[in-house]
Amino acid sequence: MTDDVRNEHDVRNLQAALDSFTEPWQPHRLASVNDYEVKVFKAQGEFTWHTHPDTDEFFMVVSGRLVIQLRDGDVELGAGDVYVVPRGVEHCPRADGEVSAMLIEPRGTVNTGDTPSERTAQLRELG
Repeated sequence: MTDDVRNEHDVRNLQAALDSFTEPWQPHRLASVNDYEVKVFKAQGEFTWHTHPDTDEFFMVVSGRLVIQLRDGDVELGAGDVYVVPRGVEHCPRADGEVSAMLIEPRGTVNTGDTPSERTAQLRELG
């Protein structure tokens, strides 16, 4: 399947996708929608402080509790909660236990934004 061709039979299950990998902070492509990527990831521990100067970042927690640390206070998300980090806002996700979550971002968005680090990861395809 190319990026330009969609097949109505290409069904992905969110939970099955999350169950297919274990490593934290490694985004996997669940689907593409126009110029956006729907990504799934697991989180554990603290990520890295960063910003995305040109785009908002949509988070949805599937399981666990994710804290989006902001310079002016934390945003706590539980299962089913959604939060959008506005473009240009410095943030640092943190998970005190294991978290499964989904992101929606423009294609090509680097997970560590403008702050490359050991956590910078290439988008992976689900098996």
